Parts: sequence; structure tokens; C-alpha cells
Amino acid sequence: MNRLYRKFGKRALDLAICVPALVLLSPLMALVALAIRLRLGRPVFFRQQRPGRHAQPFVCCKFRTMLDTRDAHGNLLPDEQRMEPWGSFIRNASLDELPQLWNVVRGDMSLVGPRPLVMRYLPRYSVEQARRHEVLPGITGWAQVNGRNEISWEAKFRLDVAYVDGVSLWFDLKILWLTLVKVLSREGVNATGHATAPEFEGSGPRAAQVVEASTGQTAGHGVHSPG
Repeated sequence: MNRLYRKFGKRALDLAICVPALVLLSPLMALVALAIRLRLGRPVFFRQQRPGRHAQPFVCCKFRTMLDTRDAHGNLLPDEQRMEPWGSFIRNASLDELPQLWNVVRGDMSLVGPRPLVMRYLPRYSVEQARRHEVLPGITGWAQVNGRNEISWEAKFRLDVAYVDGVSLWFDLKILWLTLVKVLSREGVNATGHATAPEFEGSGPRAAQVVEASTGQTAGHGVHSPG
């Protein structure tokens, strides 16, 4: 049963929820886009290449929540200095994630799965941690409902791999329900002392060769700071 769900049911669930959600939430998304345009300027959307299933890159789309403020050398200032109150509100309410519904409809992502992180992290994973790319990345996941940005990277990746091993309809429904509870309570949005999640520096043997074998290319690309 779980094998059938992985192959057919999970995609059907994604479309059954995301297509109506895009229609129903389009007025809210338009208002958020207008507010960002007025408060933060252009661009309204934050687009960044992220690793998908089997670490294949795709363009992840979110609403922008930070200013593009740079220092005298042209380098972006730290996240804490670029986050202004309106952007913080959007992030805390998880409104910045709404454009990813389109990523789900396109098939780049699923509603539930390990969060897609930045490309530069790929060679930093251990072989076990790299297993998080065996499924499509998700808007929400098992790690997000068990601490989100308040737990360590190692704990997140253990939860991600546990999800990969246990994918099922009931597991996904449980995560979606817990996500709704977390969003309404705004728990664990930011790591303590950080506007966003801190940098993942690596926590074990490098998995670059694993990524290269699955993608046919060298892992790691230059990217902007997550927004």
C-alpha cells in the first residue's frame, strides 16, 4: 500500500490540495505581493536554485522577506540587519512559503518532504544525511513539525531520513495537521538569536561523491543568502 502511495497517491494528494489552494489563496497572495512591492520594493519574489529529488536542481520560489542592503564592498549585510518588521511578519506567518504551491503543481516539490536547502550544502552532508534527497522536497516536513529552526541540523536530518523511510498517507496527513497547528502558534520559525536558520557547516564524512554519482555533476553552486 505504501509503495502505491509513494508512486501515485502522494502526487494525487499534492494536486488535490494545491490546485484548489492556489485558486482560493490567490487574493491573499496578491495582497502579500503588493505589500512587499510597497514596503521592500522589487523583486517581489525570491528565486533560488535548490536541490530536489536525487539532488537535481530546480528553482524554488518564495515571497521576498529581506531588504537587499549591502556594505561598501557590495556584500549583502547579515540577515538580521536586512530583515525589517514587515518581512519578519510574513516569515512568522509562513506567508513567504505560499508561492511554493506552484512548485508543487509543477512537480518540483511535494507538500510534505524534507525542506529544500541551498546547493552549497550538498557536499557537506554525510552519506546518511544525503538520503534526504531520495524523495521530493516539501513545503513542510517531519523536521518542521518537530522543532523547525529550534533544533540542530543533525536532529533535522535524522527526522528527514526517518520521513524518507516511513512515507505513507497517514504520515503525510499527520504532518499536514501538525503543520497547521505550528503555523497558527508560530512555533520555531527562527533559531534562537537568528533571523533565519544558521549556516550548516557539515557534521560528518563528506557526501560529495554520492551527490556526483546521482547527479552526474559536481555538487555546490554559488547562491545568494536564503530569503
